[in-house]
Amino acid sequence: MKQLFYIFFFFGMLTVPQVNYAQVDFNKTPDDDLGVVEDEFQELFFEALKQKGIENYDRAVQALLKCIALDKSPAVLYFELGKNYMLLKNFGAAEDALKEAVDKAPDNEWYLDELYGYYVSQNDLKNALKTVQQLVSYHPDYKEGLATLYIKMEKYDEALEILDELDASFGISAARDVIRNRIYKATGRAKEQIENLESRVDNNPKNEANYLALIYRYSEQGEKEKAFETAQELLEIKPNSQVVHLALYKFYLDKNNTEEAINSMKIVVQSNAIKPDAKLKVLSDFVNFVKLNPQYEKDLVEATSLLDGASDAKTLTDLGQYYLQKGDKENALKHFEEALKLDSDSFSILKNVILLHIDLKQFETAKAKSEAAILKYPAQPLCYLIHGVALNALQKPKEAVASLESGLDWIVDDNAMEADFYNQLARAYEMMNNTAKAKTFRDKANALKS
Repeated sequence: MKQLFYIFFFFGMLTVPQVNYAQVDFNKTPDDDLGVVEDEFQELFFEALKQKGIENYDRAVQALLKCIALDKSPAVLYFELGKNYMLLKNFGAAEDALKEAVDKAPDNEWYLDELYGYYVSQNDLKNALKTVQQLVSYHPDYKEGLATLYIKMEKYDEALEILDELDASFGISAARDVIRNRIYKATGRAKEQIENLESRVDNNPKNEANYLALIYRYSEQGEKEKAFETAQELLEIKPNSQVVHLALYKFYLDKNNTEEAINSMKIVVQSNAIKPDAKLKVLSDFVNFVKLNPQYEKDLVEATSLLDGASDAKTLTDLGQYYLQKGDKENALKHFEEALKLDSDSFSILKNVILLHIDLKQFETAKAKSEAAILKYPAQPLCYLIHGVALNALQKPKEAVASLESGLDWIVDDNAMEADFYNQLARAYEMMNNTAKAKTFRDKANALKS
């Protein structure tokens, strides 16, 4: 029996949070929750812990109910019972058990927290509010939960009051700002939101994040001049700021101050303080700018090289499309291939890659890649068409016919593509000196085009 006790004791330490286990210390003089420890009670309790640990929640409940039959006084029994009922999705019984645990130990934070979690999971906002109000004395995190509940109940002023208290006590928090911005968005209090940020800038003029948040909100509200002025103020206070150029870049472009915009862009793409996704957004914007202003292509190439390999599929695809529109197929292919490495499941990028191999007369590569594409996308007729084109170019008409005929079965309501298939079939049969079949397919192609 003693050996069994120690096995269960160790198992319970692994499967029950320490704070809960502290309620059941059988090595202490029996003045704790469990009172006088009898062998049967002890074995049943640890059996419950074991069964819960191996996810036999029904058996855990049975063992706990037997414990309660022996001694109804320990609050921990109802706490464990409530958690097991929750795992069994027996929510009514879970609530009753957890409420009993709280009644027996009203000052136990963990019992209250579990009951609070139950009410939140059931969207019982009234009882969740009542419970979290009891919990706020334990930890300020519960106050954030209280603010979130107020938002759900559309008690926005109460929520803002809680957030103001927390900011005053602990300083500004990004997590609380998320909650605060939800309130401003839900209530349309854009003016109040800006006033809050303006006061932050006034109270802490050296905090870069406050300026950036204010710049963003001004821009969001269409107050571009105020946003630009705020960005310039930040640059005056922190002349070495790199992050401010995320905003200045766009403002300079809008004001046709291209040289300053390019300077800001280069600071952004080289900065270690700016996240790659923000850098890439700036670069993507500049790609679109250069499409309309090709005289700045040299700066685009330089900015791309400054990224030091940091990129994403969208930006690389944008660059590929830019070079494709310019007729620079080699550079377009290079960027599409890099994009495909980052987004290997993108059929549109793969299509561009293989088509460019055809355009650049890289037929062996086009053949290999289109074969792989057919295996990955067997219902995409374009893969069969490209494969057929490559095989025809490599003087393999029989293989081309087999691929093209397989692909025809996947065409749905696309006359232009179907005509392309027939033209390639006609070409293959011409290479095999089967002029009758070649003419048949050429006529089919012409009929579809007309």
